[in-house]
Amino acid sequence: MAVQKLFPDAQVTIGPWIEKGFYYDFDKEEPFTETDLKKIKKEMDRIISRNLPLTREEVAKEEAEKRIKAINEPYKLEILEGIKTEPITIYKIGEEWWDLCAGPHLERTGQLDKRAIELEFVAGAYWRGDEKKQMLQRIYGTAWESEEQLKAYQVQKEEAKRRDHRRLGQDLNLFSIQEDAGGGLVFWHPKGSMVRHIIEDYWKKMHFANGYELLYTPHIAKLDLWKTSGHYEFYKENMFDQMRIEEELYQIRPMNCPFHIQVYKDSLRSYRELPMRVAELGTVYRYERSGALHGLFRVRGFTQDDGHIFCLPDQIRDEIRGVLDLTEIVLKQFGFTKFEINLSTKPEKAVGSHEIWEKSTTALREALQDKGWEYSIDEGGGAFYGPKIDVKIEDAIGRKWQCSTIQVDFNLPERFNMVYVDTDTSRKQPILIHRAILGSIERFFGILVENYAGDFPLWLAPVQARLLPVTDHEVDYCKNVVAKLREKGIRAEVVFGERLGKLIRNAETQKIPVMAVVGPKEVESATLTVRTRHGGELGTLSLDDLTHKIQLATSSCGVL
Repeated sequence: MAVQKLFPDAQVTIGPWIEKGFYYDFDKEEPFTETDLKKIKKEMDRIISRNLPLTREEVAKEEAEKRIKAINEPYKLEILEGIKTEPITIYKIGEEWWDLCAGPHLERTGQLDKRAIELEFVAGAYWRGDEKKQMLQRIYGTAWESEEQLKAYQVQKEEAKRRDHRRLGQDLNLFSIQEDAGGGLVFWHPKGSMVRHIIEDYWKKMHFANGYELLYTPHIAKLDLWKTSGHYEFYKENMFDQMRIEEELYQIRPMNCPFHIQVYKDSLRSYRELPMRVAELGTVYRYERSGALHGLFRVRGFTQDDGHIFCLPDQIRDEIRGVLDLTEIVLKQFGFTKFEINLSTKPEKAVGSHEIWEKSTTALREALQDKGWEYSIDEGGGAFYGPKIDVKIEDAIGRKWQCSTIQVDFNLPERFNMVYVDTDTSRKQPILIHRAILGSIERFFGILVENYAGDFPLWLAPVQARLLPVTDHEVDYCKNVVAKLREKGIRAEVVFGERLGKLIRNAETQKIPVMAVVGPKEVESATLTVRTRHGGELGTLSLDDLTHKIQLATSSCGVL
């Protein structure tokens, strides 16, 4: 209402609420400026102060169409065409402005606290998310019940900005997105690669210890495989175009599941072999619009920590409990201890018998109860092919991130005609459980960077110790010490060529956990003067003492 009072030529489109506020898209020839946002906010405040009533009106579709045409709002007309139910609901502010909306709303504008509302920024957005359609201007805002809540949100927003993984990724030289190579494709630099290696190494060890067999599978396959899986039919818009090889069409993979099913089907399985657990850090490729790409959180090529369990119906509960236990261990290892759990049940349209849905949903519910985790139920929120459990983690500043998913699947076993030989020699269809703990390596890495603000714990830090020679005379000694530390598995380096003060400041900026200053005295006594980011000065230590302290802290995931 405020926008159209100030800019009558602006046409309205759509404006939903989002997690931290709202946005509204406008078609306006001239772009909104910061000054415009301030004017709009002042007009909003005036509307609030007038304490105008918000009233609901129900009209027939024909009447709504007539009114929209009268005010020349073509976008609203298109929205109306997509509404399949009647009556159409309209909400009016006083007698001056109205909008199509399902509602509900407050009774009067005066119930809003104008001190608790902020217009944040303007961004471009295509109508209906289609880059072939009109570019609109999206005004983002946030609204709270009180000024105190808004201020708390603003503090969190500033903290999130300080922790932004895109900026830290550049500042700490962890990764980059090279536009010359293409958007949404991640280049891992040496330090980021080291952290990724540590994550993946731990992931593999934990899966092997928990009865999983590790796989490596191809990045492409014949298109027929994706037709069998249904991905080509239902997921085509998120897949890259096919490539022709010797007159056959091949598809770069958007998912890992069909490949793991091929491994299962390579031989006829007996019930004695089940459950069969397989896992892979499998890189997949999905088409994302350039406007949707966002650092490591939304990319076109990423590595899923995929696992699949092929089991008997009466094994579902124990297998789900096993996945929950492994999920908790892995996430806690990386510092996440607060979880939000959701159980999604059968939607209206689903495959599989009522009995198997009931058995599977009960198994998921009982596994959660066995675990002692509180959870919410999302009635009808499951996929058409099975119920699922979603796990969100809470980071250091209270944000929640969807990471882990456990999904029962009745669809793919049927599509791929998967069988096992049962006790009576009959052939039956196994249950397939999809599960991911980290979600994707790229996204989880971005979450880790923001959770720790780039200040990784010692066991996870890409460089654990940096040696700083006072002059060039100590460089050879430092290189020798670094070589010995690396032999012991400690990630160490030597940096020189600047004044000591600058070397120390750079190490602090780079968030190096351990710094060792080396001057003539240290060379003569074969020692190191050590200081740490979190423990302060440790004094003069021998190489063996420092090695032991770092190894002990690393093995216990503690600090030095």
